[in-house]
Amino acid sequence: MNLTISGHHLEVTPALRSYVTSKLDRIIRHFDQVVDVKVLLTVEKQKEKEKRQRAECTVHVKGSDLFVESAHFDLYAAVDELMDKLDRMIVRHKDRLQDHQAGVRRATAQAAAAS
Repeated sequence: MNLTISGHHLEVTPALRSYVTSKLDRIIRHFDQVVDVKVLLTVEKQKEKEKRQRAECTVHVKGSDLFVESAHFDLYAAVDELMDKLDRMIVRHKDRLQDHQAGVRRATAQAAAAS
């Protein structure tokens, strides 16, 4: 798995990098066919203080790309929210793959029983 963590208007500190990496372990625990992960952490220059910190993640898995973004006033909270969304999306993607393959196996078994 290739992992790229970059910052926009922000320096990615080793503590921030290790935090994001530890949160990504949960994703890989659920789905091991992850090819590439790109995380972009951004501080937007808005006048309002709310939701200035943004975290975006693009995950390339076998067969498709998944994109998730999150905004919060705290960057660590934005990363937490991002990983929660990404975890739900990965589990849903995995369920779709498993359901599709189960249907093919069931059809094959029914065809073999009919012969």
